[in-house]
Amino acid sequence: MVKPFTKVLVGTDFSESASRAVEMAVDVAGRYGAKLVVVHAWDVPSLGYGGMMQAPVDFITPIEEAARQQLEELTHELRKTMPDVEALLYRGVAWDRLLAAVDESKADLVVVGTHGRTGIRHALLGSVAERVVRLSPVPVLTVH
Repeated sequence: MVKPFTKVLVGTDFSESASRAVEMAVDVAGRYGAKLVVVHAWDVPSLGYGGMMQAPVDFITPIEEAARQQLEELTHELRKTMPDVEALLYRGVAWDRLLAAVDESKADLVVVGTHGRTGIRHALLGSVAERVVRLSPVPVLTVH
């Protein structure tokens, strides 16, 4: 007999495809009475200027605050129908942080959305879903 899922982890970048993945994760978690863990990873793109730019501008705090606010808004909405929702916010590369969250939360299913990029866009931007599928220690459900 297949063991039912007890903790479903869903990654979000707050895009349309991520919203569909969240909906699917809520459905799966509800069917199995599992806890839902919503994960968002944010990062600051490298500017490549090295030591040339010494501006005292704080780029990190506003990005982190915006990410935290969006994650809080999402989990607030989800708790209306599913009270047992945990939110995790990470700084770093999305696929790497999602895999770290799988270990940290002891999730037994990961749900991620796919953007459907192909060709040069896929080569340049990579695919979070593809890396998670290849490297995850637990099953991954992708939602297009």
